[in-house]
Amino acid sequence: MSVKLGVVMDPIAGINYKKDSTLAMLWAAQDRGWSLYYMEQHDLYITGGEPRASMRKLTVFKDPERWYELGAVNDECLADLDIILMRKDPPFDNEFVYSTYILEAAERAGSFVVNPPQALRDANEKITATWFPECAPPHLVTADDARIRAFHAEHKDVILKPLDGMGGSSIFRARVDEPNIGVIIETLTNFGKNTIMVQKFIPEISNGDKRILLIDGEPVDYCLARLAAKGETRANLAAGGRGEARPLNDRDRWICDKVKLFLQERKLLFVGLDVIGDYLTEVNVTSPTCIREIDAAYGTDIGGRFMDCISEKYQARKR
Repeated sequence: MSVKLGVVMDPIAGINYKKDSTLAMLWAAQDRGWSLYYMEQHDLYITGGEPRASMRKLTVFKDPERWYELGAVNDECLADLDIILMRKDPPFDNEFVYSTYILEAAERAGSFVVNPPQALRDANEKITATWFPECAPPHLVTADDARIRAFHAEHKDVILKPLDGMGGSSIFRARVDEPNIGVIIETLTNFGKNTIMVQKFIPEISNGDKRILLIDGEPVDYCLARLAAKGETRANLAAGGRGEARPLNDRDRWICDKVKLFLQERKLLFVGLDVIGDYLTEVNVTSPTCIREIDAAYGTDIGGRFMDCISEKYQARKR
């Protein structure tokens, strides 16, 4: 099958070769004989109603010294691509939203965009967890100072975080005697202008913040438990945490089963759930990671499984 696959991602020159999940996807696509095309967010545009991009032919290698090669820049219609992977990392800002509008135009013109632009806009990674209150810890989504203080007073130990970040950025823990709670609230809400999420602190974070990957709503059998560095509350790898791959437990699978229909209805083909202890804390839909660490520990081929899923869905669209 001759397939032209485009990828919108952060600069490929700056990725972490050992850990990058998008690279694993691109290897798998290239192994299937698909042609790869590289774009960054600023390369996308619309003219005369037509979605286009400055794109470059991409070849990827399993070589830590030379993992990619780019061809010349060509201005092309996005609809000429059969499949487009949207793998731009947050922040989920206006530029990200504008990119989804352009990709939605490509979708209307016939390209298969994964994950779908509409679903990327609708499924905020923090708030989506609140759709499943039976799975989530006690939480509050607000910009109101008084409500946040009341929630903190009730639960004693809480996590406060913005709704548009990633990698543990700007996440605060406030214990019962936190003297800077006012400053934390002012900083995150910008004096009541920005809505944030507050969650009850889950002590089981000491046993890891688990990233569970799902392909078309079905979980990979193993997760990556991210363990915080000494003196840190945040377990995110970007915040200095270390990863430990583990099999899913029964509670993990129960949570996956609860979110499965939600993901499938929205055609969210690649998603990462964050689970601490018994609780679902985030539903990551933009550019979930941890493929490489799980593959290395258990010999899985998550990128290959994902490409097979995309291939099946793509072929079904053409029938």
